[in-house]
Amino acid sequence: MALTQEVLTAILKSIDEGIHVVDTGGLTIFYNEVAAKHDGMDVDEVLGKHLMDVFPSLTEDSSTLLQVIKTGKPIFNQTQVYVNIHGVRIDTINTTLPIFVKGDIVGAVEIAKDFSRMKLLAERLLDLQKGLFKSTSKKRAKQVKYTLNDIRTINPDFLNTKEEARKLAKSDAPILVYGESGTGKELMVQGIHHESHRSEGPFVAQNCAAIPETLLESILFGTAKGSYTGAVDRKGLFELADGGTLFLDELHTMPVELQAKLLRVLEDGLIRRVGSSQNIAVNVRIIAAMNVHPQMALQEKMIRHDLYYRLNVFTFSLLPLRERREDILYLTDFFIQEFNRLLSKTIQGVEKNLEIFLTGYQWPGNVRELKHTLEYMMNVCEGNLLRFDDLPVILKPNSACVQGDNHSPENLSLRKNLVNMEKKLIISALELSRGNINQAAKLLEIPRQTLQYKLKKIPY
Repeated sequence: MALTQEVLTAILKSIDEGIHVVDTGGLTIFYNEVAAKHDGMDVDEVLGKHLMDVFPSLTEDSSTLLQVIKTGKPIFNQTQVYVNIHGVRIDTINTTLPIFVKGDIVGAVEIAKDFSRMKLLAERLLDLQKGLFKSTSKKRAKQVKYTLNDIRTINPDFLNTKEEARKLAKSDAPILVYGESGTGKELMVQGIHHESHRSEGPFVAQNCAAIPETLLESILFGTAKGSYTGAVDRKGLFELADGGTLFLDELHTMPVELQAKLLRVLEDGLIRRVGSSQNIAVNVRIIAAMNVHPQMALQEKMIRHDLYYRLNVFTFSLLPLRERREDILYLTDFFIQEFNRLLSKTIQGVEKNLEIFLTGYQWPGNVRELKHTLEYMMNVCEGNLLRFDDLPVILKPNSACVQGDNHSPENLSLRKNLVNMEKKLIISALELSRGNINQAAKLLEIPRQTLQYKLKKIPY
């Protein structure tokens, strides 16, 4: 039993989150170093002491640990603000769970995350945004880095999408942009802002997945003095974007409750700071983006139906690179010239076998993946053409490798291994060339007739 207790204590101490356990009387029976660091205390100052003696600002009603002991019900992701015996204020996000033994409650355990630093970083972000928007209108126009002209394509459908975006940019209606990761959603959004009559106003972008749920509301809507301990009157992103555009990326990650407040802004243009009863009018165009299909987001209840239909006034669906293959070599040439300038190189293009690979690959990361791949190749290339061998290892077909380390006599058979390797290489070449015999032969660097002979001789 002693060994079990030692192991349990070692495990709890190794967890990288604050762990605080109390018994039914409110006495601390376990308290790890991470919790002590969050609370600005030493472990010995808390262990064995009553909760309210160590944190005098807490009461039976405000303490999540004491609430859980009283009700027997867990509390998830609740913010808590309290003061320790040294007068230091602590902000945490707690998940608190009752501990039952044979059906009887014997205590409660709290898992705490330090909220103070996250909130400080969020407030600094807002202050930084606020400082940027005090610039002149001339400087404001430079807030967007990209225009619609920066979206490079020769695909007819994508060209039509660009022209449609140019026309609809003149409206103030909300816009929803859907596209896989790397298809250029932010370029499209910045381009729309640049083409709009709001181009002299602020452009504010916020990734909804990058901020904890508990902070996102105050980041967007601002705070009123007294809304929580230490809170001050602070503008949110809606007020900072007044007269311009607010871009909400990964909208489907926004909590559903917060989506209801966003819907209200879309309906009447009014926001209310956290902790305030006063409405503030804002003149903001909202553009939202998602990297999951809207129908899937609706089906999985990631987004409210009423919010979706309110945003769905103008919708743009950005084609993935695999559905506009004519853009692959066009973008390849463009990026090569761009990296030639940046790296002071004189790469003239790509070899034929690499060209076949590039146009046959599916590019799950889309344009971003293509650009990063070419950037790597431009740095390692030694000639004046990019070669297949310059590809990152992760993109090179590995089917030619002999699998496993089992060196049995049968596995050491040179004839069998050569036949298997040849078969795997031919299959890979056919897959990359999408069944085109001429292109597969070029990848394998053998005559077309030789490949046809091998296909007839051996069943593939």
